[in-house]
Amino acid sequence: MHQTTTLQPLIVPRPEHTVSRSNISSNALKVLYRLKQAGHQAYLVGGGVRDLLLGHEPKDFDIATDATPEEVRSVFRNCRLIGRRFRLAHVFFGPEIIEVATFRGGSLSDPDEEARRVENGMILRDNVYGTIAEDALRRDFTVNALYYNIEDFSLVDYAGGLADIEAGRLRLIGDDAEARYREDPVRMLRAVRFACKLGFMIDPACEEPLPRLAPLLGEVPPARLFEEILKLFHSGYALHAFEKLRHYGLFAHLFPGTEIALSREEHAFPITFVGRGLDNTDQRILDGKPVAPAFLFAVLMWEPARLRYAELLEQGQSWSEAIASASHEVASRQQQTVAIPKRFGLPMREIWSLQPRLERRQGKRPLSLLTHPRFRAAYDFLLLRAEAGEVDTEIAEWWTRFQAVDAGERLRMTGGTKKKRPRRRKRKPAAGEADAGSTGDDAPHAEGGPQPAAGGGDG
Repeated sequence: MHQTTTLQPLIVPRPEHTVSRSNISSNALKVLYRLKQAGHQAYLVGGGVRDLLLGHEPKDFDIATDATPEEVRSVFRNCRLIGRRFRLAHVFFGPEIIEVATFRGGSLSDPDEEARRVENGMILRDNVYGTIAEDALRRDFTVNALYYNIEDFSLVDYAGGLADIEAGRLRLIGDDAEARYREDPVRMLRAVRFACKLGFMIDPACEEPLPRLAPLLGEVPPARLFEEILKLFHSGYALHAFEKLRHYGLFAHLFPGTEIALSREEHAFPITFVGRGLDNTDQRILDGKPVAPAFLFAVLMWEPARLRYAELLEQGQSWSEAIASASHEVASRQQQTVAIPKRFGLPMREIWSLQPRLERRQGKRPLSLLTHPRFRAAYDFLLLRAEAGEVDTEIAEWWTRFQAVDAGERLRMTGGTKKKRPRRRKRKPAAGEADAGSTGDDAPHAEGGPQPAAGGGDG
């Protein structure tokens, strides 16, 4: 049995919980105190409270208040109002942004269409304000509906979130999980993300609708899904998230071309390649190294691009035309589900376009590739392909060595070692002829300069 949701909150006084102001951002505390001094209610809310209770370092500190966005702006000069779907106030402290949201109202049938818009159960706009109790029950998961009151430093729990944290359970607020997913289908992705991040089990009642409702993701704006994908795959548990998304049938509605390609049973390397790529991303995050969205999407979508490239080669296109066409087709189709901005989409396609070039190692091409701005990413991508068994490991080993050796050895590796010209014998001048030395026979050739090295062309 689940704990019954009630409007009577569980209030935990300061001595009985572990949330400490010493672990809260000083800028978040400034916002909380100034709202309180201005006569408003102010609470730290959501993931920040949840993570502090779990002993994690919060990524964000969000605040809920009874002040309207305009009232928040009147308190802070360093404030900007954003959003149409959900009106929010952002308070800026250098690079840190503290997000302040007004308590949301409870009823979805509010007649004010300017403030709230609901179509087919999905909330398209929600700027109806209410009380903290209504706000708590409008949130998605119980563990995200915990409030830290700056007034007396107590915790306020309207939805049983503290009990669910204790049980390691991820549960939607309310008795109708399907209705909550229909209100906002992105909650299905958030369920996967929080389950991976927190190591929680998804409550069976919240888990059951996921495969049935997965097609609802098609109604979410592609640009919004892009942001959710980054949260899922750039937080240190990308491989786990990928496996869960496929398990619940959600991945197919995010990357349909990839899912179709991965479902083929002809070869094992495609799924191995994606798995290794995501594991590599997780390891870089764990090591504190930067990760690039372009590389992530190149990994996730390579298999449909590779298959299309092979088809175009069979149709008679040159390798350069085929990889360019395949890259464009796959990237364009993907925009219909997850909109990848150009600043990431173009580098992704460059990583793909360099793969056939990396497999051609004769002549001048390898030297020119070393100076390409995407060479390092393309080389790392090639290593993953070799590890997965898609290309011969000898190719990857060749490029690893090619980068480490000197210029002379590079020339030899590409087949460009200069051949010595045979020495010509001087013939004796015939009677009446001038000496050869005076006619220019031993002078430099008219063209001047060194002769081309053997194999030094484009090959």
